[in-house]
Amino acid sequence: MAPEAAIDLNSDLGESFGSWTMGDDAAMFPLVSSANIACGYHAGDGTTMLASCRRAVQHGVRVGAHVSYRDLAGFGRRAMEIEPAELAADVLYQLAALDGIARVAGTRVAYVKPHGALYNRIVHDRAQAAAVLGAVRAFDPSLPVLGLPGPAVLELAAEAGQPVRREAFVDRGYRPDGTLIPRGEAGALLSDLDQIAGRAVGFARSGRVDSLCVHGDTPGAVAMAALVRERLAAAGIAVRPFA
Repeated sequence: MAPEAAIDLNSDLGESFGSWTMGDDAAMFPLVSSANIACGYHAGDGTTMLASCRRAVQHGVRVGAHVSYRDLAGFGRRAMEIEPAELAADVLYQLAALDGIARVAGTRVAYVKPHGALYNRIVHDRAQAAAVLGAVRAFDPSLPVLGLPGPAVLELAAEAGQPVRREAFVDRGYRPDGTLIPRGEAGALLSDLDQIAGRAVGFARSGRVDSLCVHGDTPGAVAMAALVRERLAAAGIAVRPFA
C-alpha cells in the first residue's frame, strides 16, 4: 500500500502581549499541526506562552520556538543590526524560556522557526544565519530549523548536520527568486481564499516543502486555515506534523 500523502500546517500563534490581543488562537489551534509560539521578543509573555503551550497539548499540536529580534514595538518586523554573539545569546534566551514553559505544560520545543525581519535577514546574511544556527545547535543539535527552501541558514544547517524542514506560505506572495515580497509592497499579502487553498494543495503535491504556513495575524486566518484543511483533505492529503 502506498504511504498516505501528508503535510504539516503551521501558524504563528501566542502573539498576544499583556492586555493586547493578536489573532484568534482558540480557533486556530484545532486547525493546525504545528504552532510557532512567540518567545517574548517580538510578542508573547509568560502568561501567553504558558496558555499557548497548554493549548498545544490539548489539541495535539507540536510546539515550535518563534524566535526573533528583540523588537516588541515593531513586532519583530524591523531590520536590526546586531552583533552575531548578541544575536546568538538572544536566540538561546528565547529557546530556553519557551522550552522551560513548554515542559511545565507537558510538552517540549520540537523545532525552531525565526520570525519576521530575522527570518528574511538570514535568507542571505550568513553571519546572522550562523549566529542563529549556533544558538540552536548549542541548545539542541537535533532540533529542526524551519524556513524557506534555499536560504543561508538552511544551507549552513544542512552542512552542520542540523535537521532542516522547508515551508511555503499560502498567504504570501513570492518574488521570482523564491523570496517573499516584502510587506507593504503590492502582492505581498494574498486574500482570495479559493486561490490560497488551491496554492496550498499545489505546494503540498510538489514534494518540495514539509510544511505550509498560515499567518495567525492575517485577516480571516481562521477561515483560511479551515478551507486549506478542507481542500487538502479533498485532495487526499492529511495534515500532520512533519517527521
